[in-house]
Amino acid sequence: MPFRMLVDEYLDIILKEKINPEIGLDCFALDRFSVSEFRDVADLLHDAGLSITLHAPFFDLRPGAIDRKIREVTIERIRQVFDLVPFFRPRSVVCHAAFDEKYYVSNEDVWLENSRDTWSRFIETAAEMETKIAIENVYESSPKFLSLLLDTFKESQSICLCFDTGHFNAFSSSTLEEWVDALGFRIGHIHLHDNDGFADEHKPVGEGTFPFHRFFELLREKGVRPVVTLEPHTKEDLWHTLENIKRMGLLDYLGE
Repeated sequence: MPFRMLVDEYLDIILKEKINPEIGLDCFALDRFSVSEFRDVADLLHDAGLSITLHAPFFDLRPGAIDRKIREVTIERIRQVFDLVPFFRPRSVVCHAAFDEKYYVSNEDVWLENSRDTWSRFIETAAEMETKIAIENVYESSPKFLSLLLDTFKESQSICLCFDTGHFNAFSSSTLEEWVDALGFRIGHIHLHDNDGFADEHKPVGEGTFPFHRFFELLREKGVRPVVTLEPHTKEDLWHTLENIKRMGLLDYLGE
């Protein structure tokens, strides 16, 4: 949930229904709200006993940018989020790697080197604050470059993969098994939403074509139990998602 929507519209229902939020700290929120306003909302959520995750800004940002100035702006935006981590104390901070093979054609090695430099700036901070950097798949057609990136931090427990089911379904040309084989043990966070395989529609779970039962079977085989974020885009779709998860028998895997 974007922080702006949380404050302007949904804070009361979040507190009333005890919904653990993943809060989107986008560029609009970072420019509009003061540090004290972020802290006050974080205190309300913690006083209600809620668990929090954060989603870092991603509009126009490229952590592996070839242009030094673009990467400097990206790093500054991410740093703004990590400055707020002590208030929110999130279980993870979801970030986009922003790799696109069409965009970085013939520059994949430069992207990897620059990405490593960007994320290395936040690894120690994440460890100190007992959170994780969760790198999310978006337009990646295969797990190759996210796997290479995460392998450069294989000694750290403070960075993981956020596997997004909708993004995989819409944009990946590799199979689900290939993704889990390559990165399953690094999956520490998942985003659950659905689509028909053609666009990032954010449908409720079970109303598209993503194979949720197979996915959870694969995760169980890997022995991982990631943090789960539901990503419907309307309040109505949230309730449909919860109903469908129960109807599909996914609660046995999701647990608490």
